Amino acid sequence: MSKTLFTIGYEGLDSERFLAAIAGAGVATLADVRAVANSRKRGFSKGALKAGLEEAGIVYEHARTLGTPKSGREAARADDAALMRRIYCEEVLDTADGGLALDALCALATQAPTCLLCFEREPARCHRRVLAERLEARGFVTVDLFG
Repeated sequence: MSKTLFTIGYEGLDSERFLAAIAGAGVATLADVRAVANSRKRGFSKGALKAGLEEAGIVYEHARTLGTPKSGREAARADDAALMRRIYCEEVLDTADGGLALDALCALATQAPTCLLCFEREPARCHRRVLAERLEARGFVTVDLFG
């Protein structure tokens, strides 16, 4: 039986629309896969995000190890998804620490409906697509949320 993995990027969303999207999908755990969980956008820095989610009954986990390195974020901002993907795989996922972090994410997502969070609205431009593909190989089905 397949398990569902959700993804969302908060680009263009306010806290209310973001929360409505994940709560409406039945998300129980939000896995923040940003290397740096800070944001200039109100409500999306780690502390404020965690507090808002907990108030809504959603668990917050920061999977910092699965974040994109600076060079990968720069490639994403330059709209070079292929370069971002290569950097992300080589510098994160295909390392020992990255493999362990992916295993932990898989275990987390197996326990409860989980949503991967990053900034980019379009999943194809974000490393969460790469994570989703790796988890699909482990029996997950991905649903991208847009708010």
